[in-house]
Amino acid sequence: MFTKAYIPYKGYYSSPFCKWQMDLQNEHSIVFGASTAKKWLEKKGIDPKQFDYLYLGFTIHQKQAFYGAPWAAALIGAEHMPGCNVSQACSTSTTCLYYSAVSLETGQMNNVFNLMTDRCSNGPHIVWPNPLGPGGEVIHENWLMDNFNHDPFAKNAMIETAEKVAKEIGATKEDCDEVALIRYNQYVDALKNDREFQKRYFFPLEVRISKKEVKVIEEDQGIIPSTKEGLAKLKPVLPNGVHSFGAQTHPADGNCAIIVTTEEKANELSEDKNIKIQILSYGFSRVEKGAMAKAPVPAAEMALKNANLSINDIKVIKTHNPFAVNDIYFSKHFNVPVEKMNNYGSSLIFGHPQGPTAGRLIIEMIEELVLLGGGYGLFTGCAAGDTGAALIVKVS
Repeated sequence: MFTKAYIPYKGYYSSPFCKWQMDLQNEHSIVFGASTAKKWLEKKGIDPKQFDYLYLGFTIHQKQAFYGAPWAAALIGAEHMPGCNVSQACSTSTTCLYYSAVSLETGQMNNVFNLMTDRCSNGPHIVWPNPLGPGGEVIHENWLMDNFNHDPFAKNAMIETAEKVAKEIGATKEDCDEVALIRYNQYVDALKNDREFQKRYFFPLEVRISKKEVKVIEEDQGIIPSTKEGLAKLKPVLPNGVHSFGAQTHPADGNCAIIVTTEEKANELSEDKNIKIQILSYGFSRVEKGAMAKAPVPAAEMALKNANLSINDIKVIKTHNPFAVNDIYFSKHFNVPVEKMNNYGSSLIFGHPQGPTAGRLIIEMIEELVLLGGGYGLFTGCAAGDTGAALIVKVS
């Protein structure tokens, strides 16, 4: 259990997420993420030179990403600041916050900036020399799609892990469609009153379309409306499967940032000193081979145990749910109705840029807790390699 790690109220932002191959498709994710973070810090009146360290979370290689965190730190205006890269697929943001909390708990750091960014669009094609291959033929990999479609250990695609779990628990296509429709309607709640909820934490993006034109992106791009009838018409992606494209997430592009600091500094940086946000605990997991959709459950159990809480103590639950069966499995295990989780949105609907995905969900969890007058929030999600990570925060 952590006792010293705090997040200032409004000491975070998330960009809108853009479905891959839309308006962010050509932006260098590290440069663009740092540029967005710099503008956000300037608007908040926060001097980047006050931070001790930067954790840069990203999973998809970009040109000169070798320099990663120190480069991003310089780009936001903190040339003195060291940092390191963090990559744990969909759990990247959760792990950045864990590292930050540990750094605060040990006293090694006092004020940490976490920047999480990724671009699924136009993923790199990697080539390695292979002098001993037939005719010296090179070894090659499409960074994104080859890994979506093949786990080198489990020997399956990510969607196959979801179908394996669905078969094990007897989940049907109708079950998955029902969850997808609930999640879409929850996302629509965040759009009410001119996107009132999203405006609590969204920071608009500025994208140069041409030498003379800059486009401002204030909303998610690529969200497909869901209806019961429309979902029913979609066929499963895999033969005899239960997940259509409507019951799984889409790759996306975007970024987010979260400050983790001491209680004293959090009060100083907070927009409302009466609101305290404390990171309480972290959990991690790895389940049996090829069963990724199960991983959020043991991660959540560990985080709850480390915080001395039960699931009944949790007021807000957010999950990274790339497949509908993730939430069905979680619901059955904890006896929590699926409609009681993921208010205002989830990655199943707004997309999955990997690095910042969990960060946005944690930010939404914090904002919902504030609206509810405080309480405990649990985020949990799966990640590549049948792993998971969870985080519990307390808002008071």
